Amino acid sequence: MATISLVMPMFDAARYLDRVVPPIARALAERRLHEIVVVDDGCTDDGPRRCRDAGFTVLSSGGRKGPAFCRNLGAKAATGEFVLFLDSDVVMHDDVPAQVENVLAAQPDVVALFGEYDDHPAAPGIVSRYRNLLHHFVHHTHPGEASTFWAGCGAVRRAAFQAVGGFDAERYAHPSIEDIELGSRLRRAGGRILLLPAIQGTHLKHWTFTSMVRTDVFRRALPWGRLLQHEGRTGAALNVSNAERLKALLAGAIAVATALGFVHAAWFGAAAALLVVATVASLPFYAVVLRSAGLVTALSAVLLHQLYFVYSAATFAWCVIEHKLGLAPAPRRGGA
Repeated sequence: MATISLVMPMFDAARYLDRVVPPIARALAERRLHEIVVVDDGCTDDGPRRCRDAGFTVLSSGGRKGPAFCRNLGAKAATGEFVLFLDSDVVMHDDVPAQVENVLAAQPDVVALFGEYDDHPAAPGIVSRYRNLLHHFVHHTHPGEASTFWAGCGAVRRAAFQAVGGFDAERYAHPSIEDIELGSRLRRAGGRILLLPAIQGTHLKHWTFTSMVRTDVFRRALPWGRLLQHEGRTGAALNVSNAERLKALLAGAIAVATALGFVHAAWFGAAAALLVVATVASLPFYAVVLRSAGLVTALSAVLLHQLYFVYSAATFAWCVIEHKLGLAPAPRRGGA
């Protein structure tokens, strides 16, 4: 029987632990998990103590080092054949350890796998539900072979993880695309990565409009765009697929037509027509939002989604420009 070590970085996550700890503790008690390694990244609440009380191993990062550093530290201390990474604001579904073991034990060429958030995000509010359901939808509609990795609820063979040097904790000192970049190296080393939607967790994170835009631009689109330019890749992957790029162009056209409407009112009609087309293009996503969060959130999601496309596409465009001009920061490698 293969052994699974769960590694969870944590910073001031005590408010989530009443929901996060029970399924992990059950899996440990039932020996579906070999051990739980929590890495305290400078917590100022009582989260580390509560994790110790639950029987988990708690390590200290020595200060605010970021989740990449913490995951590396936890993986070094882990002794299981497989390492299951879980974010401290994700409630793991009970069947996750069994699914991880079944797939990795049966398919030796698969070095990593990951799942998705479920379609019942816990945080209230339009922005939180939109953002968490968007992540769910992107993963849910792209099952099978993947070119990236996701550490919110994802597992990797410990030997393969160590062989590629773990997460790049120097380049990604803050929560960013450290898992995506790790997946890229695992693939280049010859391993397969699977996205399995049946592996799920409930996301508890609360988003504000400001935190969503800031995270999407500076912690995702900008570093991801730079990574793609550095690796010379322009191919499709999850939410940078060709279909998503076309939707971004459509959103940009809506923005331009709306701006021109203040000069000549007829352009407002063009913007409205384009918005109808954009809504139809993303109708499956809005249907998920409608079913999970209601009509008001679904209607709001139509506008939020167009804004998301505009600022994400603008950021990717900047990455292309800075790469052509030689302005992009040089890549670094480092770890815990």
